[in-house]
Amino acid sequence: MTNLAENKKAYFDYNIMETFEAGLVLEGHEVKSIKSGRSSIQGAYAIIRANEAYILGMHVPPYQEANTPTDYDPDRTRKLLLTRKEIAYLTGKTAEKGLTLIPLKMYTEHGLCKLLLGLGKGKKKTDKRETIKTRESKRHIGRTLKGDA
Repeated sequence: MTNLAENKKAYFDYNIMETFEAGLVLEGHEVKSIKSGRSSIQGAYAIIRANEAYILGMHVPPYQEANTPTDYDPDRTRKLLLTRKEIAYLTGKTAEKGLTLIPLKMYTEHGLCKLLLGLGKGKKKTDKRETIKTRESKRHIGRTLKGDA
């Protein structure tokens, strides 16, 4: 399992409750671009429309500028591959107030590009401050222990 792209800010902005693994419907040159590590899932989100899941805002630049189709859009909406049960479950969950589907990580598994989706609720400013405080205290404790040892 090779990490191709990660959305570290998602863990800071959202409380992730559940995760789901989804496949991606991609074109050949997009797969090459993603596997070369040039894609970005920062600011992307997933929606469910007409019993199908899609990801919006995922940026996949062309692999080779000269060989890409002229009508290629790097920010196009891409379809996600989930089971019917998962889509039905997520449809109900995303209808609840404040819950969204956020891409957390993109990786390869058995040669296929996969996306780890997180069902999350947005953090308030006070929650973010609390996260920063705990992170800083852990860092401080780690430094003091390292200095004593």
